[in-house]
Amino acid sequence: MNEITHEPDAHRYVLRRGGELVSVLEYRDHGTGTVMHHTVTVPKFRGQGHAAELVEFAVRDVETRGAGPIIPTCWYVADWFATHPERRAVLG
Repeated sequence: MNEITHEPDAHRYVLRRGGELVSVLEYRDHGTGTVMHHTVTVPKFRGQGHAAELVEFAVRDVETRGAGPIIPTCWYVADWFATHPERRAVLG
């Protein structure tokens, strides 16, 4: 089972499976929006949907905290929004 945590001091969201690091999404909160600038998945876990699960969690968290709009400078996050047009309202 995957565990996703928000590590605000490190400006990142982390997905772990069984305690093992799987995927990381790094961001910057500029007070007027959140820039999601880097997403990476450990190579042996790629292609299994982990990064998409992590982005979904992060987007929901930013919405809940009122920390939007989201500015996706990471290509993966931008592609995620392209395939989830229903979530584009949170974009800056």
